Amino acid sequence: MDPRLELRTDPRPSLDDVGEDEDLVERIREEIRRDGPMPFVRFMEFALYDPDGGYYRGADPRPGRVGDFLTAPELHPIFGATLVGAIEESWDRLGRPDPFVIREHGAGTGALAEAMLGELSSRASPLIAALRYQPVEVDARRVEAFGRHLAGAGFGAIVEPATDVPIEGVVVANEVLDALPVHRVRRRGPDLRELAVDIGPEGDLVEVEIDPTTPALAARLADEGVELADGQAAELGLARDGWVASAAAGLRRGVLLVIDYGATADELYDPVRRRDGTLRAYVRHQVHADPYRHIGRQDLTAHVDFTALERAAVAAGLSPIGTTTQAEALMGLGIEARLQAIQADPATTFEDYTLVRSALMRLLDPAAMGGFRMVAFARDWPADRGDGPLAMFRFRLPSRRGR
Repeated sequence: MDPRLELRTDPRPSLDDVGEDEDLVERIREEIRRDGPMPFVRFMEFALYDPDGGYYRGADPRPGRVGDFLTAPELHPIFGATLVGAIEESWDRLGRPDPFVIREHGAGTGALAEAMLGELSSRASPLIAALRYQPVEVDARRVEAFGRHLAGAGFGAIVEPATDVPIEGVVVANEVLDALPVHRVRRRGPDLRELAVDIGPEGDLVEVEIDPTTPALAARLADEGVELADGQAAELGLARDGWVASAAAGLRRGVLLVIDYGATADELYDPVRRRDGTLRAYVRHQVHADPYRHIGRQDLTAHVDFTALERAAVAAGLSPIGTTTQAEALMGLGIEARLQAIQADPATTFEDYTLVRSALMRLLDPAAMGGFRMVAFARDWPADRGDGPLAMFRFRLPSRRGR
């Protein structure tokens, strides 16, 4: 089962009425007629971020139980309530600066923010008095909705607009980089071809191969020592380098925390396991591999190359301070003890406990969300004072190799 999808016991919802954004599809066709086959990276930019029809630019909910997929914060507040321990520890190690900013990219409806702020408030953490929260979204309507939601939860005074001013704090990106537009390539004998979109005989959009639109594609593979097998397809997220550079430029002092699904280059481009790449489409809690259906109304994602991510972070002046899986991070932050406290609370109903326990199983399952990677980079991180790594990087699950 794909880790982003909701566990369901009822029949899958029908996709017959999802349709597509016809105006958006026509604009894509118009550009193809004018300029020739459209590189997939451009198509993905249209499909997800076009101001008048892109998937992430509409007013409808995207993540969540009434949307198309679940992220960890929407699954249960225990995720955010546990994760905030890493942010609190970072604040302490940085000398407790005031103000201290959490700048969350892809802040969505505020599920993560509400859980983290609620946890800090409930135990009267001193961080709450120094904290400012800056949501970052591609659509202003989403930022406004975030502000209203947090105000309703009692945290409106903490929320402020994100600006270009570098912060002291933590930049958080949970399942953001997987949805940035990617180039798609395929090896054909000795040649590297780029995948593009053209108009088929019936007016439908079809996949074609073209000469690479930039030498950076071959350079990325060469830099990582990757040799694709004949016929193998892959995604190259060149846009992620720019995102990392921008996020790092906005961090004067503190931590960049990235949570996403992906792998290092040697795993990601494995010619046996990843022969067809990792591109997936999500709609109504179903997953498939056809990006040319439901255009503008389905999410498109590709796994993150964490080798390239680290190279980009270092190039932007950040230093790696830890990498782990989501399961190991949450275990290191004490999520099991948190579950036990919920169970022991007389106010916890059987339904409450069943819900949180079910969520915990998915958050920790290495085959589900537990296999996501958590990586942290820092600027001006204090020299080791004998404290060791952050708690989220201390726990290690037993290796399954050889089993």
